[in-house]
Amino acid sequence: MDHEGKKLQFSLFGGNFDKAGEGSSKIKRVLQQIGIRPDVVRRIAICAYEAEMNVIIHAHRGLLRASIYPDYTELRVLDEGPGIPDIDKAMQEGYSTAPDHIRELGFGAGMGLPNMKRCADSFSISSTLGEGTDVVMRINHK
Repeated sequence: MDHEGKKLQFSLFGGNFDKAGEGSSKIKRVLQQIGIRPDVVRRIAICAYEAEMNVIIHAHRGLLRASIYPDYTELRVLDEGPGIPDIDKAMQEGYSTAPDHIRELGFGAGMGLPNMKRCADSFSISSTLGEGTDVVMRINHK
């Protein structure tokens, strides 16, 4: 892999549970193919999956981007949605704004953002009400 890295991008659509997990699964396969350690692949896949699900549950649409470099992978998720009114509250385990019909599907337990932060070596989130949310995660390969 060169210093430019490998770039993957996936379009996500709110409410499209049929496609849920496709992006994170493809990222996981690429990481496995290039020989990234299984424990690191697992952390990256969790971050990507949780991010995908947040867009599908809460936003109108979004993008999941993976930039894979020799020493780390950066995941960036940009969505167009309602935004997060209180990021500190959203980062609390178990806090969720998911509607009941989403919870009945088994999603929306309020663990997405906390899981992303826990699995990433660096994590940043910004959100603008009425516009959307931007999450950037970096996971080191070593």
